[in-house]
Amino acid sequence: MNGMTATVALQRARKIAEELLFPSAMYVDQAVRVPAGHLGALAEAGLYGLAGPACAGGLEADPGTFCSVTEIMAGGCLATTFVWLQHHSTVRALTTSDNVALRDAWLEPLCQGAKRAGIALGGARPGPPLLRATAVPGGYVFDGSAPWVTGWDMIDVVYTLARDGSGELVAALLPARVSATLAARRLELVAVNASVTVELTFTGYFVPAGLVTGVVPHEEWLLRDAAGLRPNGSLALGVAGRCCQLIGPGPLDDELITCRSRLDAADAGTLPRARATAAEFAWRAAGSLVIAAGSRSIVAGEHPQRLAREAMFLLVFGSRPAIKAALFDLVAAPHAAVSAPSE
Repeated sequence: MNGMTATVALQRARKIAEELLFPSAMYVDQAVRVPAGHLGALAEAGLYGLAGPACAGGLEADPGTFCSVTEIMAGGCLATTFVWLQHHSTVRALTTSDNVALRDAWLEPLCQGAKRAGIALGGARPGPPLLRATAVPGGYVFDGSAPWVTGWDMIDVVYTLARDGSGELVAALLPARVSATLAARRLELVAVNASVTVELTFTGYFVPAGLVTGVVPHEEWLLRDAAGLRPNGSLALGVAGRCCQLIGPGPLDDELITCRSRLDAADAGTLPRARATAAEFAWRAAGSLVIAAGSRSIVAGEHPQRLAREAMFLLVFGSRPAIKAALFDLVAAPHAAVSAPSE
């Protein structure tokens, strides 16, 4: 991505965040789903193709630009950004897929935002798989569940990972619609509820071989996942940055810069701690905003209480065991041991 294209992408993101997303963030916070116009504006700006290859109409954003755009948008409306962010995992997977027919059919419309995607990682999480794949003639059968599938009823396909008995991950691009073998149960969230996040249940769901994007060892995927968690940290930076803006100039501004720098400099080994630090900072920034705004902070329809709930959400979203351990160390451990009162 050249410098001019990066500048344009950032300018478009800022315009949408300040003129559309933030002014309607309280409405979206109470809405049943993210407005179609929000997602349409992102598509029109080319931001659904932010990470996509130029040959498919994408912008080929470098990691820094991608993270900056995500942060800007999260400071406008976290629910909208949360739906949009899931899309790019599918774009990246198709870009490197050996399934040429599937790539040719889907990559360009996904980069254009004409078609939109979510992700279902039931088979990919550490530990025993929630979603299992069994090889059968002509493809696979998926059984099990995939929690936290975001954007339901707003996406066309869902990039789904199931694990087979030998520890291989079977990745497939599936239609995002319920059927006799696929059920969706909506999760009612205290923040970003308009993201329409569901738990999917697969019961003897047949996946034709033509919908499989690839098969990779689970351990290999976990290594890639550990190295690619940086963009999720931008959600915390976005929420924290909006809190800083609403509070006004102060020491939190410098801490925001420090958190961003630590995330940018982190490698796979230090990224969990940097991610945890960003989430903990968003939590404190939201608390500071609540204090600064006073009693109106707990009135429905006011931004402080919304941002505080979003910061709480980001303490658990996209977490991994190492991130959770670091968060506990940062948030809970210093206060876990309380001295007994003296007699």
